[in-house]
Amino acid sequence: MTTTPTATPGGARILRWIERIGNALPHPATLFLVLSLLVVVASDIAVRMGVEVVKPGTDDIVRPISLLTIEGLHRILTGLVTNFTGFAPLGTVLVALLGIGIAESSGFIGTGMRLFVTKAPRKLLTLVVVFTGVLSNMASEIGYVLLIPLAALIFAAAGRHPIAGMAAAFAGVSGGYSANLFLGTIDPLLSGLTQEAARIIEPGYQVNPACNYYFMLVSTFLITSVGWYVTDRIVEPRLGPWQDAGGDDSALRALDASERRGLTFAAIAAAVFTAVILFGTVPENGFLRDPKTGSLLHSPFLSGIVALIFAAGALLGIAYGVGAGTIRNDTQVMKGMSKSMETLASYLVLVFFAAQFVAFFNWTNLGLVVAVEGASMLKATGLSGVPLMIGFILLTALLNLFMGSASAKWAIMAPIFVPMFQILGYAPELTQAAYRVGDSCTNIVSPMMSYFALIIAFFQRYQKDAGIGTLVATMLPYSVAFLVVWSVLLGVWMALGLPLGPG
Repeated sequence: MTTTPTATPGGARILRWIERIGNALPHPATLFLVLSLLVVVASDIAVRMGVEVVKPGTDDIVRPISLLTIEGLHRILTGLVTNFTGFAPLGTVLVALLGIGIAESSGFIGTGMRLFVTKAPRKLLTLVVVFTGVLSNMASEIGYVLLIPLAALIFAAAGRHPIAGMAAAFAGVSGGYSANLFLGTIDPLLSGLTQEAARIIEPGYQVNPACNYYFMLVSTFLITSVGWYVTDRIVEPRLGPWQDAGGDDSALRALDASERRGLTFAAIAAAVFTAVILFGTVPENGFLRDPKTGSLLHSPFLSGIVALIFAAGALLGIAYGVGAGTIRNDTQVMKGMSKSMETLASYLVLVFFAAQFVAFFNWTNLGLVVAVEGASMLKATGLSGVPLMIGFILLTALLNLFMGSASAKWAIMAPIFVPMFQILGYAPELTQAAYRVGDSCTNIVSPMMSYFALIIAFFQRYQKDAGIGTLVATMLPYSVAFLVVWSVLLGVWMALGLPLGPG
């Protein structure tokens, strides 16, 4: 181990307690089944109690919808299959891992990781992983389905605990979701909702998609630094030495001739693939840009990023395999794809029940009711200035435990808070920045986060008894640290009157 434990005994006991309590819960799939049933019952109770809220920005009354009825039963029966097959992360994971499976079975990933570890200073591994995770948010699927499992391989090859590697990557990908050096698809999505909410007070108000860019750029380096510190000083010491570290010497051996030849073939394939991508994205009329606007934000390039992951994994894996002699026919390619699917068996079971729970929660309007009521409570506190924004961040972080979608929550919250804060003298862009901080920090401890089940499955590769408690206990230090330092950064930003972005 290259880190020195600095976590307090009390802090370690708290995390062990959280892990024990969490792992004492039923199997994650069973837990989602129980939660689904509770939603059905809660929806009927809410209806009988006459619960109702006013939809933000309208005069529409929103009431819970009971699933404990004949109509509800019919909806459950007819939606059971489509809830599962339509669950957003399912297809993303399956398609991406088909290509990654080829790259892994051919030996390309293992060899590439060995080369990376032998060339990169070990003290910088954590920093590189967290930073790469933050940057992957431009197309977040890359981080979840590629970087997180690869980070485990990187750490294991370096003699460090693979779960620490996954935790560092997960912290960057999901905990630092809103930070980045570049604009992504989330920026115009949120700014559009902010603009509509701002026009309730000021008709014609314009919100630039880059309105939070300066703040998010600085946040990238802050989140990377904090994630680096938490991994090396808190998370990894708590995990202890990696039990299979004895095989690391062979993992770090020098590359032989066939492996070097395979990497050369893969480098040529990567150069060709990159040239094609650049040719399709750099020119204003590139074939991977939006045909109507020429933009990259809503282009086939970003919307088809999962297909590109598949193509890249397959191309590099086959090129390496041909060069190294590990792939001699198409049957070996197909076997590599099949092997990657075998590792997802537990994930598919989890996704089936998680998809039902998320669908039931949306059908019943309980998520909307919880969000609106929570927002009303904050509005009644009478806070102002930095404390007001900190309170808003905390509310968003709390609601994120119940509603995982950033755009769905903002669609509910923006019409309440943007106009309210405008009246108090706060720019809509500031309200959006505060929302993004709160929304990001608790992603990594929220079971409602779409990829939560996948991360548990990744953990179980290295710790068979890992469950929700293991994941939450591992990621909670990141969540708390991000929430504190990111809130402080926004408070300092407000106090200094710095611009959040262009214009």
